[in-house]
Amino acid sequence: MSLFAKWGLLAGAALALITGAAQAGTVTVYTALEEDEIADYMKAAKADLPDVDVKVLRLSTGDLGARILAEAGNPQHDVIWGWAVTNMLDPRITALLEPYAVKGADTLPVTAKGADGLWFAATGYVTAFCVNTELLKAKNLPMPTSWQDLTNPVYKGEVVLPNPVSSGTGYMQLAGILQSKGDEKGWELLKAIDGNVAQYIKSGSKPCKAARAGEFAIGGSLAFAAIKSIEEGFPVKMVIPSDGAGYELEGSALMKAARNKDDAKRFLDWTLSAKAAALYTNYKELVTITGTAPAKAAQAAGFPANVQSAVYPIDFVKSAAQRDAILKTWQSTIGR
Repeated sequence: MSLFAKWGLLAGAALALITGAAQAGTVTVYTALEEDEIADYMKAAKADLPDVDVKVLRLSTGDLGARILAEAGNPQHDVIWGWAVTNMLDPRITALLEPYAVKGADTLPVTAKGADGLWFAATGYVTAFCVNTELLKAKNLPMPTSWQDLTNPVYKGEVVLPNPVSSGTGYMQLAGILQSKGDEKGWELLKAIDGNVAQYIKSGSKPCKAARAGEFAIGGSLAFAAIKSIEEGFPVKMVIPSDGAGYELEGSALMKAARNKDDAKRFLDWTLSAKAAALYTNYKELVTITGTAPAKAAQAAGFPANVQSAVYPIDFVKSAAQRDAILKTWQSTIGR
């Protein structure tokens, strides 16, 4: 059978179809994955699922949640792919999902899939500081190793962090600190760090890019942004904070209202395939699929072989339940 697929990549809210006319069922996918990785994954998926017309809408973590809720009465997508589990566990979202026993689920640890079958996560990301070593040396600043270190007055104006309201990475950092320290000490620490923060940026990766460019000494970001910066030759050291390094999983799920469930399930199955797993290491520091070899760049940057030993064991259910209250507190006491 000769069929041609149309693969849609949506940047922001504008849909751009990548290739020819589709003759098969259409699957609409909503995701918070980055545009460059989406394009790479889609090339591979197209080869494996040539008879499926996949259209992808990409939005930031917070914006995607707002869109899904706005469309709750009439969902416009079949699949959620690579979206923060903390956001997905919102009861208003889980009410829209349908259990699916995805092929390959047995390759995932228990912590990377819902007991109710509503979601699974093939990838994730970990809190890390991107520290500009040249700037540190030029300004005679010490190398930070923890969140507590960032309260040192010598770093005033030298720290940039992601805004947790819009950034999944930013909220991950909040959750890691608050769960590891407890609410009282956690908020005290966050307020103390805020005294040194130059600005809060909407994206989770941009604080790292700002640090590697020499605009600031320290960018609170995610490990993969640091790994890529080091691989590309920037004067960056990756530091996973020793006190409350949070992490987040990127969940995928089937919508109850999916118009093309058969092909939606095939696409979800593909996301746990060996080919997909191999591609994930080009963009992710945390791949949950058993047997996936870590990327050489991650090893070279010093990413720990045993990730669990380096991160705080986040309670995603708690993180999801408290999200609105935490963000409200952050906006009223720190947000700017």
